[in-house]
Amino acid sequence: MKKKTKKREGRDELRREYDLSKLKGGVRGKYVARYRAGTNLVLLSPDVAEYFPDEQSINTALRNLLHAAKRPLRRAR
Repeated sequence: MKKKTKKREGRDELRREYDLSKLKGGVRGKYVARYRAGTNLVLLSPDVAEYFPDEQSINTALRNLLHAAKRPLRRAR
């Protein structure tokens, strides 16, 4: 037979180990503007990601690629 467990009273209560004094000072809706603006996340494959240490290097490489793609192709002699 299973032992019966006591139902917790007040399920919305925080656990005793949480220090409520450290939880004060939060700002409601702090990131709502960023959320509404949307994001464009792209997951890189691990073999590609090892060549790029941060997002700035990825953006630089992509900008260079776009710049090169806009240039007219050279004709073979």
